[in-house]
Amino acid sequence: MAVNLKAMFFTVQAVLPDMLEAGWGRIVNLSAFGAQLGAPNMALYTASKGGVISMTRSLAVELGHKGITVNSVSPGFIDTPMARRAIDAGLFPVPYEQILAAYPVPRLGLPEEIAAACAFLASEDAGYITAQVLGVNGGAAV
Repeated sequence: MAVNLKAMFFTVQAVLPDMLEAGWGRIVNLSAFGAQLGAPNMALYTASKGGVISMTRSLAVELGHKGITVNSVSPGFIDTPMARRAIDAGLFPVPYEQILAAYPVPRLGLPEEIAAACAFLASEDAGYITAQVLGVNGGAAV
């Protein structure tokens, strides 16, 4: 909770005064695919990321009329050290290859793909997008 949810709250508190003064801002939070459907062995993690989604949507409603958009990127199965540790430890109910085989894009995502989604949501091009959870997950359905 401290890292995934409270840190987001405190970061928003730190940047919000400048955004309010400017009448413009982009807040992009990171949630998680598991927060939208649950995940075995990850109840606390997914609960904290579910809080990120709820806070994102509430802040978007509160801040949209002040020129500030608030969105969340929800990564799916991304090739990170944390994912590799879970794969190596066999923490999934079935082999991870079987999970990926069900995805329309059957591979692990790349960290750079998450960064690209965040960059878009932080751009001028995303000015009419707010309160959204953008799934970057190879097409896995929620």
